[in-house]
Amino acid sequence: MLTNKGKYGLKAMVHLAGLAPGELAQVQEMADSNAIPKKFLDQILSELRNSGLVFSKKGKGGGYALARLPTEISVGQIVRVLDGPLAPIQCASVTAYRPCDDCSDERFCAVRLMMVKARNAIASVLDSHTLADMRALGAPADAETFHI
Repeated sequence: MLTNKGKYGLKAMVHLAGLAPGELAQVQEMADSNAIPKKFLDQILSELRNSGLVFSKKGKGGGYALARLPTEISVGQIVRVLDGPLAPIQCASVTAYRPCDDCSDERFCAVRLMMVKARNAIASVLDSHTLADMRALGAPADAETFHI
């Protein structure tokens, strides 16, 4: 399940994807327009900055912006940075695999095999869509008219 951290991080990234080239967004502005607690958003943006997905500029006129184009950032990358592996259980994870203590042979474990299918389905969707795709999903049909 996506945590609030992941959800708020995605909202913030979609917000940043809507900025004009060279434009920066201030944390308070992002927090207010997306109903995100500012302190929590500060922590989220710090993690996104440390992962190289966003950059920040301090001082007057400072703020945050995407470190890459929205077409170059997959939704899966963002979710993994903020919420960790996509698999519902560790024995089904690609990035954080750990065998279960109670499984005698994971090759035939029905629970693991089903959770691998679930992980693969989630990864397929999130990794094949970019931040630009996600932004387009939420844009009104006449977004060009309003320069959103």
